[in-house]
Amino acid sequence: MSVLSVYPQLEPLLPLIRKPIQYVGGELNSVIKDWDSTDVRWALMYPDAYEVGLPNQGIQILYEVLNERDGVLAERTYSVWPDLERLMRSCGVPQFTVDAHRPVRAFDVLGVSFATELGYTNLLTALDLSGIPLSAADRGEADPVVLAGGHAAFNPEPIADFIDGAVLGDGEQAVLMITERVRDWKRAGRPGGRDGLLMLLATRCGVYVPRFYDVSYAADGAIAAVLPNRPGVPRVVSKHTVSDLDSWPYPAKPLVPVAESVHERFSVEIFRGCTRGCRFCQAGMITRPVRERSITTIGEMAEAGLAASGFSELGLLSLSSADHSEINQVVTDLADRYEGTNTGLSLPSTRVDAFNVTLANELSRNGRRSGLTFAPEGGTDRIRKVINKMVTEDDLIATVSAAYASGWRQVKLYFMCGLPTETDEDVLAIARVAHRVIEAGRAASGRRDIRCTVSIGGFVPKPHTPFQWAAQCDHETVDARLRALGAAIRADRGFGSSIGFRYHDGKPSVIEGLLSRGDRRVGKVIRAAWEAGARFDGWSEHFSFERWESCAAAALAADGVSLDWYTTRARGYAEILPWDHLDAGLERDWLWQDWQAAVDPAGPAEVDDCRWTPCFECGVCPAMGTQIEVGPTGARLLPLTVLNSAALNSAAGDSGPPEARGRPPASTLPPGAVAMGGR
Repeated sequence: MSVLSVYPQLEPLLPLIRKPIQYVGGELNSVIKDWDSTDVRWALMYPDAYEVGLPNQGIQILYEVLNERDGVLAERTYSVWPDLERLMRSCGVPQFTVDAHRPVRAFDVLGVSFATELGYTNLLTALDLSGIPLSAADRGEADPVVLAGGHAAFNPEPIADFIDGAVLGDGEQAVLMITERVRDWKRAGRPGGRDGLLMLLATRCGVYVPRFYDVSYAADGAIAAVLPNRPGVPRVVSKHTVSDLDSWPYPAKPLVPVAESVHERFSVEIFRGCTRGCRFCQAGMITRPVRERSITTIGEMAEAGLAASGFSELGLLSLSSADHSEINQVVTDLADRYEGTNTGLSLPSTRVDAFNVTLANELSRNGRRSGLTFAPEGGTDRIRKVINKMVTEDDLIATVSAAYASGWRQVKLYFMCGLPTETDEDVLAIARVAHRVIEAGRAASGRRDIRCTVSIGGFVPKPHTPFQWAAQCDHETVDARLRALGAAIRADRGFGSSIGFRYHDGKPSVIEGLLSRGDRRVGKVIRAAWEAGARFDGWSEHFSFERWESCAAAALAADGVSLDWYTTRARGYAEILPWDHLDAGLERDWLWQDWQAAVDPAGPAEVDDCRWTPCFECGVCPAMGTQIEVGPTGARLLPLTVLNSAALNSAAGDSGPPEARGRPPASTLPPGAVAMGGR
């Protein structure tokens, strides 16, 4: 039966709220399919505001992958701001999709992509507005299956009560497998009801279904065991990994926002995964191994996506984009292609040891020369060794000096506060680094109008990283160190006016720590905080630490655990962690050994990048049946229009030996690595 749009009920509310345009839909490249001609329907949600959610690469990829299939429909929904939420409740308007404004409860699957744990309360708002019971145990056959994905779903235990399942890892193939099982189940007459479908997803699609696992607790509050409660359910659930990214060139038709969004550009993910081994970085650990897109696929995606969207900026995305084995060729050839147009190129923050001025000049060839962003993360060489960020202060100064000498005037530096073994001196040293950056920049450029912005976030220990056992720094210590750092930056007036200082206080990080390393008991805290008004916790104007603190104290009192127990307490090797039954591919013992190397009393030990060195046996490749896939391919991109014969000959000719491009030749790749040119 057709499902009607709720837009006639929604439209009268729009003049009464701020930013009504974000709810009307109609974006270029959006898709609206006939409801009755499809048999599996997905609502894809990013649990934040439209301006943050629409550019999300993961949602856009799945939206396109699903809508390309016959008989499958996918629409998008985002969190509504509190002003519209109040009106929707008073007028009986349910959570809706922005594509056809259909009620979310009518769909077969609600897939929610979590980039941060601070979006958990927004899920509850969407469920409640949809009329979907908050507790998964209370849902019936007519309710959508609620699936969580994204990086913040690698420990879904805090939201286990609210979701039907979690999909770990890459989603492209997983959503298609899930779609087929939903279709089969519906066509067969829904055998076994809702539990029958969930059993299919758990046993045939690698979906983690929390209700199929029982958790018991020891007297000290720690987990005693996590065991399947029915036959056929795997004891350990593994992540999904897409090996050949060239076979999944999405998005090809990016959505173009109708309202202002945080990123207005077309982005190509040039590789997935990272083996740099930064010990704090969950994204780098859970997305292993490295899988590069070939230079030709990058060029084809760029050409198609820019033509389909009209964007004037092309972003080359990954966790460390300058580490692509052919990044110089990628950037040079793309700059050649789009020279003389209004299309600019951009990279996310660049590693200090991967930056070179030639690369930066190619990125700014069309005249756009904004600031450069680097992430030293720690203020001293010692703390950078602890986190395995293998770059020295002198390396940083040399890099920014080269940038300033080449005409850049603005550099942004990202650091963290609250890292394991951190001292006051490690944080205060950031001021010295910033002063040296300005001093070096003035000397290199001969000018005084240069700037440096220092941006600092609070460290949160994350699951599936070597720091998952670490005690989180309390917010009082973090805030005291940040106040002292601000004073140190401003102390020298000769530098202070040239240095911007931006930071987040330590309280939101504590709640993020609770949610990231929590177990199922934290679900009571989330629900209590939501009932007390928690919404958009990632936005400082909506976040209330006091609300979360009081809800945690009340909800956890009977369990003998507390907010501090989940955050500022160190874990031991023998403790069962809430996510130990969820496999990101990393050997637990390898993570522990790396944690011990970080805090070794004799001094922290560093680990090289296994792309270019022998394997360090983290476990991912054998556990996941995958392997590192890197170039060089030796291919080049031809210009879209021939600018001159020299450019054509250069593009079509030999690009030089691999070692001249800053990476080892294929013959020296580490064991298990694939040279992509032969695929």
